[in-house]
Amino acid sequence: MDPAVIHTSYLINLASDDEKIAAGSVRLLRKELEVAAAGEIRYVNTHLGSYGTRPRHEGFANACRLLENALDGIPPGVELVLENSAGAGQLCGGTLDELGDFIKTLGHPQLGICIDTAHAWAAGYEINTQRGVDGFLYEAAEKIGLDRIRMFHFNDTQVPLGGNRDRHYHIGEGNIGFEGFRALAARPELHDRTAILETPGDDADDIRNMQTIRAIFKGVGAAV
Repeated sequence: MDPAVIHTSYLINLASDDEKIAAGSVRLLRKELEVAAAGEIRYVNTHLGSYGTRPRHEGFANACRLLENALDGIPPGVELVLENSAGAGQLCGGTLDELGDFIKTLGHPQLGICIDTAHAWAAGYEINTQRGVDGFLYEAAEKIGLDRIRMFHFNDTQVPLGGNRDRHYHIGEGNIGFEGFRALAARPELHDRTAILETPGDDADDIRNMQTIRAIFKGVGAAV
């Protein structure tokens, strides 16, 4: 299967204000990149973590230093993909501005972004209509560059817009709804991107959500 994706351990916190945690996080991340190379896995998806009690600008600078360390000597054929957060409290990576700042500051060709739709909605991006999705992608193009968005996590959510909570729900049954996912599916420039479902439930729910997202893509004439 190509491209294949692995998600790093949730213990990783590159934004931490605890130097021991930060150092351990970058060691673990480097190991994950090595594992990906050995398994011929293209994408390593990671959360950035929380800044804790430190000012955000200080945390950002330190997170950049750690990411630079992790990217130093990254094996060819592997890309590190930073996932957006739901934006609660001191969480890192909740805005397109901040994700774009990481891309611009580090400037590494093997660094990309993963957009989780539930997180984007929870962070205040109104992606439940064609107009909302168009505006979101216009801003993403300006702040990040659409070429840097390597993958998506497709999740609906029942969290209110801007609620800053990470809660996933079934495709088409939450606040993003069919219209939001249809609008994303209709964008031809995104058709070669990797997308992963992280919806809740059992195997039957997984099948249902997969059938739903396939039907949405088929409905707009996009291949899946």
